[in-house]
Amino acid sequence: MIKVGDKLPVGKLQEFIEVEGNGCSIGPNSFDVAALTAGKTIAIFGLPGAYTPTCSAKHVPGYVEKFDELKKAGVNEIWCVSVNDAFVMGAWGRDQKTAGKVRMMADGSADFAKATGLTLDLGARGMGLRMQRFSMLVEDGVVKALNVEAPGKFEVSDAGTLLAQAKQLRA
Repeated sequence: MIKVGDKLPVGKLQEFIEVEGNGCSIGPNSFDVAALTAGKTIAIFGLPGAYTPTCSAKHVPGYVEKFDELKKAGVNEIWCVSVNDAFVMGAWGRDQKTAGKVRMMADGSADFAKATGLTLDLGARGMGLRMQRFSMLVEDGVVKALNVEAPGKFEVSDAGTLLAQAKQLRA
């Protein structure tokens, strides 16, 4: 499993972009993780699935709510990563009102989840291989803080915890 001090793995994530701009076409676009994190501080949180109860009621809304505070603490972007396709992540982002605050990044084939070692096997529940619930703070592609939840828990990957860690790194 990835740990503090490790560089994020090489790979791509997809994002459904509603409005054409900045050289991106409308629809799913593929982005290189290394290029997106270069020279930036990124708050990344991962979760088992779009539209699932805890993810929709607590995890995503917390990061939307703490957007301004995270920016003030030096975070350039916030990403939500899940093993879903870009269309689902885009629709969920619209539902959660994440536009301009949280980038809804799809890991459709679980490549990023596997490369980071943050997989969760929910095959017995009919959901297949998923992403564990976690949060991390990444600076220039290097993990500076990592919070991985125990199965079925939501205690350490919330926006408030990552905000406190971002402030501590800036102190």
